[in-house]
Formats: sequence, C-alpha cells, structure tokens
Amino acid sequence: MKERNAIELYDTTLRDGTQGEKINLSVQDKLLIAEKLDEFGADYIEGGWPSSNPKDEEFFRKALSLRLSNAKICAFGSTARKPDNIANDPNLAGLLASETPVITIFGKTWKAHSAVSLGLCDEENAELIYRSVEHLKKEGREVLFDAEHFFDGYKDNPAFAIKMLLSAEEAGADRLVLCDTNGGTLPNEIYEIVKDVASSTTVPLGIHSHNDGDLAVANALSALRAGAMHVQGTINGIGERCGNANLISIIPNVVLKMNGRFRHKLQLNQLTPLSKFVYEILNMPPDNRAPFVGRSAFAHKGGIHVSAVMKESSLYEHIDPKSVGNRQRVLVSELSGQSNIRYKANELGINLPADNAALFKTLVQRIKTLEHEGFQFDVAEASFELLLRHQLGQFKPFFTVLESKLHIESGKNRESVDQAVLKIEVCDEIELTAADGDGPVNALDKALRKSLRGFYPEIRSMRLVDYKVRVLEEKKGTSAKVRVLIESSDGQNSWSTVGVSPNIIDASLQALSDSINYYLFTYRTEKANRLSTAQSAS
Repeated sequence: MKERNAIELYDTTLRDGTQGEKINLSVQDKLLIAEKLDEFGADYIEGGWPSSNPKDEEFFRKALSLRLSNAKICAFGSTARKPDNIANDPNLAGLLASETPVITIFGKTWKAHSAVSLGLCDEENAELIYRSVEHLKKEGREVLFDAEHFFDGYKDNPAFAIKMLLSAEEAGADRLVLCDTNGGTLPNEIYEIVKDVASSTTVPLGIHSHNDGDLAVANALSALRAGAMHVQGTINGIGERCGNANLISIIPNVVLKMNGRFRHKLQLNQLTPLSKFVYEILNMPPDNRAPFVGRSAFAHKGGIHVSAVMKESSLYEHIDPKSVGNRQRVLVSELSGQSNIRYKANELGINLPADNAALFKTLVQRIKTLEHEGFQFDVAEASFELLLRHQLGQFKPFFTVLESKLHIESGKNRESVDQAVLKIEVCDEIELTAADGDGPVNALDKALRKSLRGFYPEIRSMRLVDYKVRVLEEKKGTSAKVRVLIESSDGQNSWSTVGVSPNIIDASLQALSDSINYYLFTYRTEKANRLSTAQSAS
C-alpha cells in the first residue's frame, strides 16, 4: 500500500454484530464495549438503529455521558421511505433524536432492489437518497452513506449504482461506503470496482464487506489497496449469517503487512486482549484458531518446527506474537522432539541437564507412548508438567487412590442416587470416604476433595470448570477407551489435565487426581518461594 491518507476505523460490533445468531448485548454491555473500542483507537462506533428498538434508544441516551477520547458515536438507519415526506419521516427523526455527531444511512444501489422492494423508478430512488442525506446535513451532522448491495448492483447495472452514489455525493455525504451486503464478491472484483468508482467521485470511499464467501477480510484489504480510506467491520467478525469483516484480522494486516496507518494510533499490542474482552462480554468461548489472536495462532507442535523456532522464531512465525498481544506456545505431543521438551521446560522454569541424552530419549519416548495410548498433552499442560517433574524427581504425588467404588441406583419411580467411595493413602494414613453427587463424576470429585480437605485445606479454593469426554476407539463400541479432559481454576489461574482408560470413571479419576496434585504442587511451591524471599529480605 502506497503512503497516503490515514485509514478510518469504523466498528459496527454493537449494531451489525448483534444481528448474528446467538449474539445478544445488554445496554451496559454495549457501553463497556464502546469504551474499550475508544481506548483502542477506533474512529467511529456504530451504536445501533435508534428507531428500531427501545434498547438502542436507551444506549444512545446513556452514550451521551461517555467520555470518549478518540471515537465518535454513530447512529444507523435507512433513507426516508418516500421522497416527498422527508421532514416527517420517523426514521430520520429518530436518527436526529439520538443526538449523535455522526449518522450512517443506507440506500438502494441495486436497481432490482429499488424497483422491487421500494417500487421506485431510477429518478425517484436518486431523489430519495439525495433528499435524505441533504436533510441530515442541514441538521449539522456528519453523514455516511452506506451503498447497500453496491457490488451486486454495480455488476448488474454500473450506471445505476454509480448514479445513486453521485446523488449522495451531491447532497453532501461525507463518506460513500460500498457494501458487499450479500458477501459473494471476489477480491479481484472488489479491487476493480473500487478503482473505477474512485475515478467517478471525489468523496472518500469506504468498504463494508460480509463473510458469506469467507472473503470479507480479503475483500476489505483489496478495497483499501484500490483507494478506499474507510473500513467497516466487527470485533471477531461477528454478524449476520456468516459474519462481517473481522477487524481483528484487518488491523494487523494493514499495519504490519501493507505499510498502512490508521487515523488514530491504535494500541496494537492490545489486539488479543480486545478480542478476548468482547468474547467475554458475549459469554462466548474465544476461537483458539483465530489468526493473530487465537491461542493456537503461534503454537508449534512438530519437533523440527520447534527446533527452528528456538533458533530464530521468524522462520516459522509471520509476525512477532507480542506485537498483537499474543504469545508463542510450544505443544508437547507424539510429534515432539527434544526441542519441544527443552522449550516447555524452560517455559515452566524447569532446569534440564544440557548433556543428558538418555534422559531426553526417555522423556520423548514416554510422551510418545502415552500419546499413542490416547493421552493428549498439548491440551493438558498441567498433566505434562507433573509428568516431567516426576521423571526429574522433582514431584511426588500428594496422595494415592488405593480403591474406588461407585454405587449408582436408578429406575422407574425411584430417585437416582450416585455415590462414590474412595480409599486413599495420604501421608502414610488411610482415609475411607463416601460422597453423593449429581452424577458419578461429581460424586467422585466430592469424595476425593472430602478425603483430602483435612490434610490440604487449600484445595477449598479450587473448582472444576469444564469436563469433556471423547471416545477414542469408536469401532470397539462400549469397550472403547475414553479420554477425559478437565479444566480447573482457583479463581485466578486455570489449568488442564487428562486421563485415559477403557473405564470412564478411572479416566476421570486420573484427570481429577492430576488436577489436585498440580494445584497443591504449584500452591506450595509459590508459598515456599514467598517465604524464602521474605526471609532473604529480612
């Protein structure tokens, strides 16, 4: 991208993003996201359609009190319904009542939509656009015109599509935003059409692309290359149908790959936290495989890759993960070599002997054997750390499960009862404990904790937050092995553990035991380190 005017960043997460399936934001949610977007450096934040629902009207009322440093709040709506009743049009009146400094209105630029949906001839549609924009401009607002279905309209009838744009331009529109509303246009088409439109108008152009062809980001970048200077999208690409152009991917591509710059200096190293923040507000799990910000975006698994990454990370990473607030990760699996083990040990603060080839061979072979049996350490790093420390003689289990029994009683007209009985050895003492639960695994978890609380009261602060089971040998039916993955948390940190067995209870017990052992090891290690630091200081 040649050096030129800075690009404007227009976020429509709060409006177009909420049209996605299973996406819902409260007024407070929208206010929190707006503040975060402003802090990040967005130029425009589209808050919603004030005439469409009470929630958006409340948002705009409360948004007046926001103290924004960078962004302008924008209200969204359509042109008037009829060209001869502009002053009394309820939609335009609602847009003005929102008191936003910026208003975006969309109008028909595909002849078929104008004729069929609105029943207007070419001149009437052009007049409708002109008079709607003119009315808002007379009220002193910055007006952005979204040319709805523009690329489909251009391919169908270029003269009509451009005529509608020029009508908005003549009325004083500040930006002409070309919309790929159906999301079916290809990047090369976007580039050529934007180049042609740029030669026909003097008003700055924008791009608004949808992801129905999985090309929304590519289309937005193509439009910017062709001369657009205003880009619209949503955080994490949420939106109607397949979503909108993902600003989380557009931004680093523009800054790091295209030598472009945005109008405000963006906090690029906060890109990953911004993505996670919006997912958290939406109560949705982050996409681990998302480019730039996903947990797996800079994760390396193959031993050859890891060996090269340890020498020079750019050999297998297209950017520095820290530039977008992410981090490099190395996974341990059956594909691992010595480089993976060394990297993970260093990451965990474990000193490995540099010249012990036999130890490394044993570790690598042990991991490969366990993964062949069904264990998966790249998603259960706590279990891997315990395995590594045990092999090095740095960890000894805090307890041993000697026996486990489950009693499950159910039937017609009978209340279901699940009870676990555990015989555990702790500090050379034998504990026999029983506990009821909501299901056998919950009963097992309760019995295990109950038997350990007297010895290790600190486990009261940890809890199980996720439990997943996968059948590994489906063709064997009910005799197949299962893999259990457990995620636990103490409210500040979380960790994952794994268990594998033909018996789902045994697999669950393995993962639960690892989870508690890992917490006790890290808790006591940190406590010992704090005590040592305090004694050194005194």
